[in-house]
Amino acid sequence: MRTSALVEPGPPLTREQVQRYSRHLLLGQLGEAGQRRLLAARVLVMGAGGLGSPVLQYLAAAGVGHVTIVDDDVVDPSNLQRQVIHSTADVGRPKVDSAAAHVRALNPDVEVTTHHLRLDAANARELLAGHDLVIDGTDNFPTRYLVNDVCAELGIPLVWGSILRFDAQVSVFWSRGEPAVTLRDLFPTPPPEGTTPSCGQAGVLGAMCGQVGSIMAAEAVKLITGTGDPLLGRVLVLDVLGARWSELPVRPRPGRHDLPRTVEALGYDPSPGADGPAAPDGGTSAGALPAITARDLARRLSERERGTDDFVLLDVRETPERGIVTIPGAVSVPLAEVLADPDGVVHRLDLGHPGGVARELVVHCRSGQRSAQAVRALTDAGARAVNVEGGVLAWVTDVDPTLPSY
Repeated sequence: MRTSALVEPGPPLTREQVQRYSRHLLLGQLGEAGQRRLLAARVLVMGAGGLGSPVLQYLAAAGVGHVTIVDDDVVDPSNLQRQVIHSTADVGRPKVDSAAAHVRALNPDVEVTTHHLRLDAANARELLAGHDLVIDGTDNFPTRYLVNDVCAELGIPLVWGSILRFDAQVSVFWSRGEPAVTLRDLFPTPPPEGTTPSCGQAGVLGAMCGQVGSIMAAEAVKLITGTGDPLLGRVLVLDVLGARWSELPVRPRPGRHDLPRTVEALGYDPSPGADGPAAPDGGTSAGALPAITARDLARRLSERERGTDDFVLLDVRETPERGIVTIPGAVSVPLAEVLADPDGVVHRLDLGHPGGVARELVVHCRSGQRSAQAVRALTDAGARAVNVEGGVLAWVTDVDPTLPSY
């Protein structure tokens, strides 16, 4: 359904702007008035990663006058496969700084504000308020739901995208739109703990980020200028392997206003580096578990080689992850198998000891979140199990920096 333009036109275009945006001016549906609306618009982009990269580049190229970038992460080599706004020289640099430099170089008309911080319930309203539009390209459920709920409260339209492996979804949510739909009408609550992997676990096709981010940027331009029919009440679903786009309807869900609406109520923490939607290492769900550090593990592995320690090191990651990097001496049982039959896994690992004391299970994954789930299940099955805090990421950082990370 067609909507009115979000933004009033700004000042007349200069000669230089007429030349820069001439291909927009040739579009009758957009024209000079539409370009002036873009130059007067204030858009906040959540995340300067896989989706934020193409979104920011096309917003800048389109001449969106003020862009705010929010991201608490720094550029990592594993980002460069899909986060095309960053370069090799940016590794270790805050993503907001790298992205802002690229935007400013692309278009000096664009004013950029950066926030190198984590969005949370304490700062979300202040950060989002005053913007005409929010674009969410984040990769964790706490932030997605927090952004959605604050946008719904403030009446700000939200362009939303989600990607994983070879699949993606894109939509527009707006509590004051027609229809008045939000993320909670599509997915009322976040998925149960451990049921949805992250890109760090499952992978993502880099080029797909460009496809999805471009659609998101186009939706932003349409909303700002009142051009065409936005994705309100519709979800575009992309299957890259099948080269197919499909569309699903979204309608207001009865009772959605009774759902929990804060990070605290959801029991989530949008901390960076978490493997999925559950709390990260040291968070609510894993805080009571016995744990050791990566350095402790390295020491104990040396002692095991000398015969002064005895334990089983269990890697609960998926096989493709082990192809990237492994901790020496680990045996592999993916988390799904552990959770499906923890008693069988305990029996298979033969944890008996000649002295009559069962050997300990030391469990690791990529960051410590999945291994925490495994430790709980194995402990319930009667095993002595301990979690490796930070997992492989901590091993690479603290023990063997020559190994690749992901």
